[in-house]
Amino acid sequence: MSNLTLKGIFEKDSVKQKITEMVGKNSTGFISSVLQIATNNALLAKADPMSIYNCAMMSAALNLSINQNLGHAYIIPYNENKQDENGQWQKVCVAQFQVGWKGIVQLALRSGQYKAINVIEVYENQFKSFNSLTEELDADFSIDGEGEIIGYVAYLSLLNGFEKTSYWSKAKVEKHGAKFSKTYNNPKGVWKQDFDSMAKKTVLKNTISKWGVLSIEMQKAIEVDQAVIKDPETMDVDYVDAGGEVVKVKDAVPDSELPAFVEAIKAGNTTLEDLDAEYALTFEQSKALADVKIED
Repeated sequence: MSNLTLKGIFEKDSVKQKITEMVGKNSTGFISSVLQIATNNALLAKADPMSIYNCAMMSAALNLSINQNLGHAYIIPYNENKQDENGQWQKVCVAQFQVGWKGIVQLALRSGQYKAINVIEVYENQFKSFNSLTEELDADFSIDGEGEIIGYVAYLSLLNGFEKTSYWSKAKVEKHGAKFSKTYNNPKGVWKQDFDSMAKKTVLKNTISKWGVLSIEMQKAIEVDQAVIKDPETMDVDYVDAGGEVVKVKDAVPDSELPAFVEAIKAGNTTLEDLDAEYALTFEQSKALADVKIED
């Protein structure tokens, strides 16, 4: 399929069948939307068709819309330096897959582990102070934001009662973007075109990776974010940005192993917070462990 156009790829019977298996009766609309996205973007129209196709198939596998108005996922053109068969370096345009912050929220809610999850801008009239040691943010979100955006804050609440608020100043986000994204300074790149969306995704992705419960689907999304997809089925990817990261999914705990956790807490060898950070505890399991006290 490497010498085919994008339209030619989608016209293959094997591809049509695969897409139908993944998106069902919406297969025709799915193909049309991908072709429209590729056609309406002058740079993406020049990109390797297979790289666009692989991005599209990854979005289908994650069940994230690539409709840019929804903000779930994006197919972004990226100029990559590659050696040809003669060893000469050439600039080649490829498609990069990016998950939007709204896509991360969608995947989190689908996991069934989250009571609430959000990320918003913090305006100068709302902000009062932030303690980087205790991670306590003092801000008034009951008032409408006015003035400059000075930071971004993510919040998650799990069904087991765990809550986390994570604040990044705008300067911290800018430093992170400049360090980890090769496209940060590109005037036509997403950081320059839609800084707030990229900033919110950065803060939310960092927060959920460190503190949230990750389903298999969410782990996959984080792994392929900001990557050129070589094979969506085998998860063979190239990171064009240095921000690609693989996060281990928290293991579920059979109820039969819960007594061992109870004894460990009683002995003072662990805490519910430590276990929550390591394992995907259910609400009932967390509730049972919350009543366990250290024995003297």
